[in-house]
Amino acid sequence: MFQTFEAPVAAADRSARLARLRAELARRGLDGFLVPRADAHQGEYVPPSDARLAWLTGFTGSAGVAAVLADKAALFVDGRYTLQAASQADGALWSLQPLHEAPVGAWIAGAAKTGAKIGFDPWLHGAAEVEALKTRLSAAGMEAAPAEGNPLDEVWDDRPAPPAAPIRPYPDALAGRSAAEKRESVAAAIRAAGADAAALTLPDSVAWLLNIRGDDLPRLPAPLVFALIDAAGAVTLFLRPGQEAEGLRAHLGKGVVIRPREDFEAAVGGFGGKALLLDGQSAPFALFRAAEAGGARIVKGDDPCRLPKAIKTEAEAAGAREAHLRDGAAMARFLCWLDREAPGGGLTEIAIAKRLEAERRATNALMDISFDSIVGSGPNGAIVHYRVTEATDRRLSPGELMLVDSGGQYLDGTTDITRTVTVGFPPEGAVRAFTLVLKAMIAVTLARFPEGTTGRDIDTLARAPLWRAGLDYDHGTGHGVGAYLGVHEGPQSLSRRGAVPLKAGMLCSNEPGYYRTGAFGIRIENLVLVEAPNIPEDGERPMLGFETLTLCPIDRRLIDPALLDRAERDWLNAYHARVEAALAPLLGEAERVWLGKACAAL
Repeated sequence: MFQTFEAPVAAADRSARLARLRAELARRGLDGFLVPRADAHQGEYVPPSDARLAWLTGFTGSAGVAAVLADKAALFVDGRYTLQAASQADGALWSLQPLHEAPVGAWIAGAAKTGAKIGFDPWLHGAAEVEALKTRLSAAGMEAAPAEGNPLDEVWDDRPAPPAAPIRPYPDALAGRSAAEKRESVAAAIRAAGADAAALTLPDSVAWLLNIRGDDLPRLPAPLVFALIDAAGAVTLFLRPGQEAEGLRAHLGKGVVIRPREDFEAAVGGFGGKALLLDGQSAPFALFRAAEAGGARIVKGDDPCRLPKAIKTEAEAAGAREAHLRDGAAMARFLCWLDREAPGGGLTEIAIAKRLEAERRATNALMDISFDSIVGSGPNGAIVHYRVTEATDRRLSPGELMLVDSGGQYLDGTTDITRTVTVGFPPEGAVRAFTLVLKAMIAVTLARFPEGTTGRDIDTLARAPLWRAGLDYDHGTGHGVGAYLGVHEGPQSLSRRGAVPLKAGMLCSNEPGYYRTGAFGIRIENLVLVEAPNIPEDGERPMLGFETLTLCPIDRRLIDPALLDRAERDWLNAYHARVEAALAPLLGEAERVWLGKACAAL
């Protein structure tokens, strides 16, 4: 199994950990300290050696930060994780704060005393975040102080060693472009930004640039490395011992040199008199401090790999289609099994997660799952990013909804799909809510839009059917997806924060939802590829649109046809016909019979 289901550490142990951290802060003369869910790479996933927030609080979500004072402590999470944080973090130790309503700096300014010195690890916070914190605390007569060495690490006795897995080459045929071509285009972007070089800290950016992959992180097949690329396209790659596999230098070729990871900070500080491009959102504050100390002129801008990485090549798009066909067959086998077994009332969430992973493994192409599967039965489905453990494992009963959000990592593509199904007769209100979520998903699917349209524009289209009914959801409608890289990939997103224009070749999720606390959760998710612009029939201007890649039935038992208009019904029937035609040849006889019923026209 890729996924594990261990229960979090006992509350008593977390209390002792918090007490030890406070003692260390007092020894250092600090009145408080920030513990983010982050490592030096500022990515979504962190290795066990950097899972400080989970170790301290018990909260295992992918975003959050804790603020520890001598007599108070708060855990800040966004709307996706409100229920999860409440269930995992001890309320006697941690005050749960909504991140979007109560910024960390504002809370500290109101909770700490004037003159307080609040520490932070400069490697675990981006420059923009640190500047905002400094401004807020300074206004309150407080100081934000970078710590020399993380005080939490001093009290984490059994902290795991940092990972250093051998780096693997990634075939040019699947990438669609050679690393040399990518280096040349990124170098041009660096020159256009007026810089002499750029520092790369995001693992997936370096993996994409050099056509390499790694196994340092769970779910993200990118090595934990740093890199510098200059305006001529020459790259310095900074590795830990053990990451350089045999043949790596030959794969990287001329123009790429390898140095020890510990040399990275000094290398950034060696740009005196030159212009260095740093991403204020992803590059840690420590690098800005090193560059400034070395006399470099800092050019703030986006990581130059993010946008070209997001625009898939023809080879990557073709690989994504193959991965989704394979994954769709695995999902169909899984849903057929679930429909057969669930009415008996004997299935637990862990058993369901294990069966789904087994179906993906049976493809003989699964490299990893793309994230820990969200398998939420009944009220657990209302926890947006619920992760089942041995302590929370729940038995699925007739009359409940089952929400399954999962994905696979294949060499030719990354998948992410959510399906919500009913076991027996649906609970009250579920059919109406499900149909409204379906209308939201179809609204995105059928959207046509001009160049320059941003993700937040599309997000509004999705929410409109739910808004009309007085409903909403506290997460984005969609995120970018990588090509055998991160299942969550920027810079594009279909969300209120999605200010980046959508471009042909971008791969996004389309996943509106509805969550009734204590009862059920609903989410329907397909991945969509932004199509090249064309002029619609009888139109005048070229428009972008979406190609749906995900192939899997949507539970017809939860749809009220009377709530769908003609275009929505036609799309659903055409989609199901396409799903059946594509998947049936890959299934056994019993599964084909199930698929035919699941894809029958409304």
